[in-house]
Amino acid sequence: MIHSLSRLGAFTAVTFALAAPAAFAQSNDEMLELGREVFLERAEPACGLCHTLADAETDGGIGPILDELQPSTDQVRLAVTLGVGPMQPYTDLSEEEIEALAFYVATVTGGTVSEEEEDAEAAE
Repeated sequence: MIHSLSRLGAFTAVTFALAAPAAFAQSNDEMLELGREVFLERAEPACGLCHTLADAETDGGIGPILDELQPSTDQVRLAVTLGVGPMQPYTDLSEEEIEALAFYVATVTGGTVSEEEEDAEAAE
């Protein structure tokens, strides 16, 4: 019984993780706009306080220069939800805001957009 419950939990987690980008289907422009807003205004503290990102016109000197790092959507999503190094997780952002932020940063830096997000974009 416990073994099948753990399988169900793992299946649910994987299903949600794969479906999350499609659940917030928006146009590319809407996703970029929301992601930029999260980067500059909604995230507390604002991402640009620590990170340099040319598109957002920020020059933070603590975290990595995102234009050079070119993170993928998956890397941004993990950093925002779990934290990395001195960066704490952003627990107050919604799933939609996290997805938009990951899409924005990966897109404007030339990072890799995950396959699920590419599939959602192609369906539009």
